[in-house]
Amino acid sequence: MKRIVECVPNFSEGRRPEVIDAIVAAIERIEGVKVLDRSSDADHNRTVITFVGPPETIGDAAFAAIARAADLIDMDSQQGEHPRMGAADVVPFVPISAVTMDECVHIARELGARVGQELGIPVYLYEAAALRPDRINLGEIRPRSHQYEQKKVDVGVVEKWAPDFGPAKVGKAGTIAIGARAPLIAYNVYLTTGDVEIAQKIARAVRHSSGGLHFVKAHGLLVGGKAQVSMNLTDFNKTPIYRVVEMIRREAARYGVSVESSELVGMIPQRALVDAAAWYLQLDNFEPRLIIENRLMEE
Repeated sequence: MKRIVECVPNFSEGRRPEVIDAIVAAIERIEGVKVLDRSSDADHNRTVITFVGPPETIGDAAFAAIARAADLIDMDSQQGEHPRMGAADVVPFVPISAVTMDECVHIARELGARVGQELGIPVYLYEAAALRPDRINLGEIRPRSHQYEQKKVDVGVVEKWAPDFGPAKVGKAGTIAIGARAPLIAYNVYLTTGDVEIAQKIARAVRHSSGGLHFVKAHGLLVGGKAQVSMNLTDFNKTPIYRVVEMIRREAARYGVSVESSELVGMIPQRALVDAAAWYLQLDNFEPRLIIENRLMEE
């Protein structure tokens, strides 16, 4: 099997396509790496790029993207709905094929040291790559109450915010979280209302940190005049996407609204969609081999 690692960096830019073009071009110059998807949102002012490659070069592609973002994105002037702390905000590595999580941890830590040393950007390691237990959860590193502006003041002063790599000083590129994790689904649900307080109440109900579903992170936003429940689903095998959607429907009904539409940010594992289809169709005898394309792949 081909050895494949996925990298899904999030950049604090969703309004200038020429900037994203330049970052994508930097990634594509690395041998063996392929960009699969780019997803930008102007209200969030954020872009997610998905690319894959072998473990030997995927880190080089991520470094090239981070360096280009640092050159082109000035966090002193960046504003958007999504929490952020740096130009290249979050850079996770995901094992896809014939690669272990430990190998992704090694890639993440090696990249973190390089970014800190060569680019002078403070680096925090998270999820499986974390060096400290209080940094496993990305929400502990980038809470809504401590974004770029707060880190610019506290890094180098407050011990809690000492970086794992790089200088204890924040420049215009901000700080960055680099990690290794399982596949994540970035998923947003739009409601039939412009009342952002309803989205915020629903987000509190569904997210694990405030008593909701395990492996769900959520917050309520106003995007394009519509209330949005913005989510990261960190383990769709244990908390499937259909369960999250149904809970949002029930919570929305309490406030006299409903789900208008939903969207993916970036890509999604096929199994998550298949599981949702089987659940909604109530296919009790379903198994993946009943899909024609899957059977053909076996031949």
